[in-house]
Amino acid sequence: MPRDSELCSKIGRRARLLCPLERRSLKLYEELAKEIEGQVRRGVFRPGERVPSVRQTSQHRQISITTVLRAYLLLESKGIIQSRPQSGYFVRLGANDAAAHVQELDVSKPIAVSAQVDVSRLVLSTLRSIGSDEAVPLGSPYPDPGLFPFQKINRYAHAIGRRKTQWGVTDELPPGNPDLIRQIARRYLENGIAVDPNEIVVTVGATEAINLCLQAVAKPGDTVAVESPTFYAMLHAIERMGLRAIEVATHPREGIDLGALAQILDKRKIAACMVMPNFQNPLGFQMPDEKKRELVKLLAKHDVPVIENDVYHELYFGDVHPGALKSYDRKGLVLHCASFSKTLTSAYRIGWAMPGRYREQVEKLKFLNTLTTPSIPQLAIAEYLKQDGYEHHLRKLRKGFAQRAKLMTTLVTRFFPEGTRVSHPMGGYVLWVELPPAVDSMQLYKLALEHGITVGPGYMFSTTDGYRHCIRLNYSYAWSPEIENALVTIGKLAAANMRLSGDST
Repeated sequence: MPRDSELCSKIGRRARLLCPLERRSLKLYEELAKEIEGQVRRGVFRPGERVPSVRQTSQHRQISITTVLRAYLLLESKGIIQSRPQSGYFVRLGANDAAAHVQELDVSKPIAVSAQVDVSRLVLSTLRSIGSDEAVPLGSPYPDPGLFPFQKINRYAHAIGRRKTQWGVTDELPPGNPDLIRQIARRYLENGIAVDPNEIVVTVGATEAINLCLQAVAKPGDTVAVESPTFYAMLHAIERMGLRAIEVATHPREGIDLGALAQILDKRKIAACMVMPNFQNPLGFQMPDEKKRELVKLLAKHDVPVIENDVYHELYFGDVHPGALKSYDRKGLVLHCASFSKTLTSAYRIGWAMPGRYREQVEKLKFLNTLTTPSIPQLAIAEYLKQDGYEHHLRKLRKGFAQRAKLMTTLVTRFFPEGTRVSHPMGGYVLWVELPPAVDSMQLYKLALEHGITVGPGYMFSTTDGYRHCIRLNYSYAWSPEIENALVTIGKLAAANMRLSGDST
């Protein structure tokens, strides 16, 4: 199979004989070239570094290889990149001021310090039981830590600590470590989403990012619209600030109901909307790109900010990386939050926010709330990302999750009571199970715990008891006879719970 440079040579020989159809793509390839040039100027790609391959860019952006090649030819003619036989395209070394003198990230200026939700008790007690070493962790909200390259990242951390023996607070001040920020921006670009690295604020996990963003757009007493069911971390953020949550009907395959949300926006004052468009926890859906575009447009019409929790965006089961609400934002109203906790390691708690027009406010709140994010974890993850092992790790992770999702769905369908329904996750590692209405998930949770098994009761994912007969299951752990037996046991316990409920009535 020919390399990028060989493909470029072939198309270059006929560059002057482009047909009218090819000429019509002129604007598209120029836009692509402009985006990549902008990333070089901002320092996402530095002199000597490889830019995404032609095939990778073609796949993620869903454009033809010819269009990508024309963009790369244009960049090469301007002295921005150069082709290397059998290797691909690289940013030129000192051949052009735009490429050689990469702008550094802006230095932060000194900052002058100048229906109610109540699900935290239930979640805390549930998580404590899930954390038991003896229990089969089907109720865990976390992926199997054995899947992560923790030891490798830890070695980078130790090496960094040995190299630099003195650390000061200024090493860790917001917005975060420039190397990590550059790697985050680069990763988005490789996935077909061009972002401004100057917008990124590094946080202590996605939870802090979500809390900071919500704090930036809402005040106590305000109402926030959320999906139903929704991830309990979103409800925690609302509860912490003394806000009110309004749950919006949500389709198990396509996400939040835009018609229902539009009616709410017309009738009530909404301070913000909080959603998980990609592989939502607990339903696992991937909102179609057209609906993402419509959601951003609807909220922009009402000037309502939206906090996009995208922590699972790298864990897709399809062939192409999913889009993000951020891609369709033209007014700076999308506050995008993500982290490495679901893909690399949860031990280091490194996340980030891209808060749009609220960027300065989020950075200030980060400083006031937690002052810094530790440097060594940031540098260790940045170093890991530079070693080109991340994509290989992710492919293995995605393949394993997709297989286990099918296995778990098969066993639930086979051994759970008649009338049980399951979600169809498009990514991530959780399965939503809707049991017959007679089953109470809290009773089932307690019964399962007596058998050394944990489940996530549906009560945790809503401010009401509308999901009292639902549970969330985790399929990230290595498949084993223990997990199979646990699923069979839960099915039997659910059936027994139904009989008890019938006898009591």
